[in-house]
Amino acid sequence: MKPQKYFHWGAIGSLVALIVWLVLWEMLVAPLKPGGSMLALKALPLLIPLRGVLKRDIYTLQWSSMVILLYFTEGVVRGYSDKEELSRVMAWGEAALVCVYFACAVLYLRPYKKAAKKLAKELLEKVAK
Repeated sequence: MKPQKYFHWGAIGSLVALIVWLVLWEMLVAPLKPGGSMLALKALPLLIPLRGVLKRDIYTLQWSSMVILLYFTEGVVRGYSDKEELSRVMAWGEAALVCVYFACAVLYLRPYKKAAKKLAKELLEKVAK
């Protein structure tokens, strides 16, 4: 199997895991309020790129790899600032899952970026003649 296939599956797996992780965190494991928190809704925006990631859409993988960094920021901030130990562990888990997604998305996109640069260079050379 090609490495790109692994990166694609890694992106899918980490994105799905992140969605489940966030819902479990805010509803069951360490909610801010007993019985669950509305913060679980923060997982909803992650459903938007899921379809494109499943379909290997390059544009979706590009923009979602930038948007996902907001979740990394939240994980790091809450990892340092939450008072409850279990919530801090969940926050660092969120940051780790984001790192996996980001790495897989970037590594999956790498050959496409190289091909696009090569094509652009060839086009510029043709225009310059």
